[in-house]
Amino acid sequence: MMLHPQNSSFVQPLIQFFEQYYPVSDSMIAEYEKHCSLIKVRKNKHIVSPIDSNAALYFVKSGIVRGFVKDGTKDITTWFSFGNNIVGAIRHPDHKAYHSVEYLQALEDCELIRIPYILIDATYAKYEEANVIGRKLLALHYYAASERSILARIPNALRRYRMLEESKKIDMNRIPQRYLASYLGMRLETLSRIRSKELHKEAVAASSS
Repeated sequence: MMLHPQNSSFVQPLIQFFEQYYPVSDSMIAEYEKHCSLIKVRKNKHIVSPIDSNAALYFVKSGIVRGFVKDGTKDITTWFSFGNNIVGAIRHPDHKAYHSVEYLQALEDCELIRIPYILIDATYAKYEEANVIGRKLLALHYYAASERSILARIPNALRRYRMLEESKKIDMNRIPQRYLASYLGMRLETLSRIRSKELHKEAVAASSS
C-alpha cells in the first residue's frame, strides 16, 4: 500500500459522491482535505486484514475491491465494489474493536481515499450535512446487504447465477471465477458448467434470430 501526499483536489471525487445526497459545506470539505489521505494498492494486495487496525472507511476511486472472510483455509467472498463507492471492514458500531475478521483485497490496481472513523465521528457532531449523508448511505448499504442475503438463500445454483446476472450489479467478466464462485456459494466446477450452458444458449438464440 502506497500513501500519497495530500492536495486540495484529491478528495473531490468523494465530495461529488456525497453531494448526490446533500450539499457539502466548504468547512466540511476542508476537514476532509486535512484528515483524509490518498492511497494506492496493487492488484491482489490487502487493503485491510485482521492484523491491521480497522480505523477507517475507504472511497474506491478506481479498481475493484473484494470483501471476504476465512473459514479455516477457505475464503468466503461476501461482496465486490467496482468503484465510486465507500467500503470498509466489518465493525460493530458500539464496540471499539481495533481489528476485524474481514479482509479487503484489491482485485485490480486500486486508488482509494482513506476516511478515518475519527473524522466521520467528528463531522457527525459538527455538520448537519454529515448526518443526512450518513443516514442515506446507511440505508443504501443496508439495502445492498439485504439483496446479498436474499441471493445467498436461493437454494438452486443456476437461479442464484441468473439472479446475479440479471441484476447487473456485478461485471462478471472482471471477477476471477474462483471469487465469483465463492460469492455465489458454489464450486468452481459448478460455475464453469453453468456459464458454459448459458453461453451456449445465448449463441444458439443469436444464430436463430
